[in-house]
Amino acid sequence: MDDVDIQILDALQKEAQLSNVELARRLNLSPPATHARVKRLAGNGFIDRQVAILNREKLGFDLLCFIFVSTNIHQAEKLEVLEKELKSMPEVLECYCLTGDYDYLLKVANKDRKELEAFIRKLNRLGITRIQTSLALREIKYSTVLPINEPHHPYD
Repeated sequence: MDDVDIQILDALQKEAQLSNVELARRLNLSPPATHARVKRLAGNGFIDRQVAILNREKLGFDLLCFIFVSTNIHQAEKLEVLEKELKSMPEVLECYCLTGDYDYLLKVANKDRKELEAFIRKLNRLGITRIQTSLALREIKYSTVLPINEPHHPYD
């Protein structure tokens, strides 16, 4: 991967709808060369997928919640079933397996508190032993852009 590949990835993660012709123009490359690079980057797994990011609040999902979950499940097969269930829940936007006091962190979007209550009931049926829910009051920063084209500065 060279600097041009980094520039391609950076441009696409900021503006996924860029046409191949526009991307090529910005990079001073020919459209066929640009297309070949994008195809190679996708084929090598650097591009997972391209999506439209929707406005959650305009669509009525006013509650953004972070839910910490603990379970007493220790058998690998049962954990796989739990994780499959969590993945299948449309309210769950993100799910992470954690170290520390909790086993999982869920980022969940609900339309209202009744939906949140119903979601928590669904979690309780999965063998969850402890749940801590925090509601996001306001969003300070939200980004899907990785800082791949930024100089790295060590923290003091």
